[in-house]
Amino acid sequence: MKKRVRDLMHRGLHTCRPDATLGQVAVLLTQEHIHALIVVDLVNIPQGIISDYDLLAGEWLATDAQGLKTMRKLTAGELMSTPIETVDADVPVDDAARMLVDKDIQRLLVTEDSVPVGVVSLSDFVASIAQEEKHRREIVADVMSDSILVCRDKTPIISAARTMTQAGWRSVLVVNAQGKPEGVVSGKDLLPYVVSGVDEHLTVRDIMHPPLTIDMHAPLQEAASLMIQKHYHRLVVIDRENPQAFPLGIISSFDIVAEMAKPDSIWQK
Repeated sequence: MKKRVRDLMHRGLHTCRPDATLGQVAVLLTQEHIHALIVVDLVNIPQGIISDYDLLAGEWLATDAQGLKTMRKLTAGELMSTPIETVDADVPVDDAARMLVDKDIQRLLVTEDSVPVGVVSLSDFVASIAQEEKHRREIVADVMSDSILVCRDKTPIISAARTMTQAGWRSVLVVNAQGKPEGVVSGKDLLPYVVSGVDEHLTVRDIMHPPLTIDMHAPLQEAASLMIQKHYHRLVVIDRENPQAFPLGIISSFDIVAEMAKPDSIWQK
């Protein structure tokens, strides 16, 4: 039987009001360990969605004290994305995956009889692959992104965040002076500084987390399982036979879902 969105979705909504500040949004995202909030009005009707990526982009666009002060006065209602893309709970999973890829978004608001009941995100699709018992032919090398956003370990976090925003990337690989990977900085690592502010002397070395690696020949199911187990959205791809070589690329949850959505993918057969 074909899986439906209702089989993957998370029921219930994490919400905030349109007048919530960016700092308040950051606190909610951190406390709930989630990546987005549904912005609702006084009668709980969804008006938009605000994600950690939206929040970071808004914060790092300010480069001076006055600009930063202005940005911190922004509210969820001013920064949220609209309209919210929705999907019915009975829609087949492969159709929903295709929606994410075609619209280049991270999540969908799930409805039943036009009433919002939950959210389905990239992580949910990755989890569905990790739970599959059927052997998959696809390997990491077939799906990974060859491009990697890189910065030195002494790069100020403000500069790294601005570069991530401009490039449209959600993470950056941190390397030392010899080009050896030392860690990764993601939007989640930067999120606390939206609330507390940024010390201009802080560098990516101060906030990076260890890179989680996977071999280029590993099956997608292994990559998906590792993402779910460690709560990572992306893995650094390496060649185990040449461990000293520079990483080959990055595989993200979006890369895996994009593979699911391809017409010739085994998930579509």
